[in-house]
Amino acid sequence: MLNVNDLVLTVTDPDTGAETEILHGNSFELRQGEALGLVGESGSGKSMTLKCILGIEPSGARVDGTIELDGADLLAMQGEQLRRVRAEDLALIAQNPHGALNPVLPVGQFLIEGMSDARTLPRAEAARRAAELLREVGIDDAERVMASFPHQLSGGLLQRVVIAGAISGEPKLLLADEPTTALDVTTQAEVVAILDEKRREHGLSMIFVTHDLDLAAAVCDRLAVMRNGEILEIGTPEDIRDRPQTEYTRKLMEARPMLYPEGHPAAFLAEGPNGEGTSQATAKEGEL
Repeated sequence: MLNVNDLVLTVTDPDTGAETEILHGNSFELRQGEALGLVGESGSGKSMTLKCILGIEPSGARVDGTIELDGADLLAMQGEQLRRVRAEDLALIAQNPHGALNPVLPVGQFLIEGMSDARTLPRAEAARRAAELLREVGIDDAERVMASFPHQLSGGLLQRVVIAGAISGEPKLLLADEPTTALDVTTQAEVVAILDEKRREHGLSMIFVTHDLDLAAAVCDRLAVMRNGEILEIGTPEDIRDRPQTEYTRKLMEARPMLYPEGHPAAFLAEGPNGEGTSQATAKEGEL
């Protein structure tokens, strides 16, 4: 469904004219309904890869290679054609939900305007569907939330609103850019579980960006390990955990946090290759 081939991002310094290559010829594929995790340390190029797919790379940047969505090259699109693809086929779930919402408008406007634009629904129908979507993501008092302003809601509630907005347009591809980083661990578990459930329910493909290897493994079919703008290896969560191919991946596995509360989606992945649990959910009393 998505085919990224030899993706190179080069940024030119406006003062000196010097060029710096940010992404170094990365290639990967994503099948329909599949979830791919982009994992690695800060500055490894994960979020920049998503920006290239969306066509919102930095000013002065040049993107080479191809990014094909259902056979259509996104890099060759411009203007209205690219805008329609962003509105209808792609959906971004950002790290900070406050950045997706207008602080002076009720959050219901975010959902209603999105559906009115992307799906050309009448506003009354869009409002009804917005309330349904909020209930789908676990918000029971949907009408109250729709009438609330962003500062009146918690980060967990706002991220659920953003997830509802992402699936409202029935996109082909979800781009989740560290969507749980700003949340506490318990809320993080709830939001990740909802995101994974709705992705599977709607048959959506997803690229999940995170620095948390275990969290990515809990919701993704395959993982791509990035460092310094380069994809070092791609494999299943089990391959990455038990049979890492690079020294960097091995160091990532050794550095990952091993304590998760009971019920956290990543808790079971804290087990070692022999199934010896070391997470808080599985460790015996006294072992911590």
